[in-house]
Amino acid sequence: MEYFLNKHILFFAGAIIFAFFINNILLKFVKTLGVRTQGEPLVRWSEEAKPSIGGLTFYIVFLLSITLHPFIFSYHNEAFDFKTTGMIGAVSLGFLMGLADDAYNTRPILKFSIQVVCSIILIYSGTYIQLFESPILNYALTIFWVVGLMNSINMLDNMDGITSSVSLVITFIILTVMLTTNTATDISFTVVFGLIAALLVFLYFNWNPAKMYMGDTGSQFLGIVLAALSINYLWNPTSQGELSTSRQFVIPILAFIVPIIDTITVSIKRISKGKSPFVGGKDHTTHHLSYLGISEKNVAVIMLLISIVSLVMIYLIINYIKEWSHLYTLIFSTYFLIVFIVLFRIANKNTDKQ
Repeated sequence: MEYFLNKHILFFAGAIIFAFFINNILLKFVKTLGVRTQGEPLVRWSEEAKPSIGGLTFYIVFLLSITLHPFIFSYHNEAFDFKTTGMIGAVSLGFLMGLADDAYNTRPILKFSIQVVCSIILIYSGTYIQLFESPILNYALTIFWVVGLMNSINMLDNMDGITSSVSLVITFIILTVMLTTNTATDISFTVVFGLIAALLVFLYFNWNPAKMYMGDTGSQFLGIVLAALSINYLWNPTSQGELSTSRQFVIPILAFIVPIIDTITVSIKRISKGKSPFVGGKDHTTHHLSYLGISEKNVAVIMLLISIVSLVMIYLIINYIKEWSHLYTLIFSTYFLIVFIVLFRIANKNTDKQ
């Protein structure tokens, strides 16, 4: 275990340098990719158009992680399994769809269709939520989870540093679970290290005031890759003993608490007004915190702290709670509801300012 971890740390350091190098190159040579605000109403908090190139580095580091995994860790005669191949295909399709959206502003129905196809690819290759006895219910929940996350991460990307910092904590949660369940030799372990490196470097460029955005290229990539990783390591963790159904729900819901609450809040408010929840606007939970007079940097810090609290809770769940009971379900669900109610009430209070 220590041998693999040391090599991953070296790979992580190399990925940091590589991601920083790539982002600097893209900033120098790419000035307009993903900048589609000319002649369009601005829905981002920032009124200044900036290149949406962060997603390109995410995908490059993702491919680099998968390519170098067998070479760095001396795995001979080991081919990618079907599940890994499916993840590569789904992530690549999601990335290309996001890239096309940044370039051409694709129709919502096309985005939704591609998201469904991404989830079907994961299911076909063996990556799906295993919660019910009925395969149909498991497949339906998987599609809902994948499509929901791809849209939630995309919707959350509305202010500097929000999505990148929250996604970084979510990735650390997945890493924590993988370390606890002794899956350090999995190829996904290398992918997670590469993803953390790419997000850390991007956060440097994306923190307020941002020099670049991730665009749909980045948000769709993060949505599908985090969905795939969360299915394999949060929904279906490798552990001893029988898992409680409520425990399987609690861990991923806590991990993605910020994008889930933001999406639910925005959807409720927009549908109640007869609007589509998929049309952009300045009515997100992050925006309403700003309407209270909180600076953009502090809004990012608040969302980051909420995610870190979830990280601590999940660490306690997987390391110290061996026998799950309804009391634990109540405790952790109460935390989720408190955060939701607070953010939802703030959103309703500032309706006139959005």
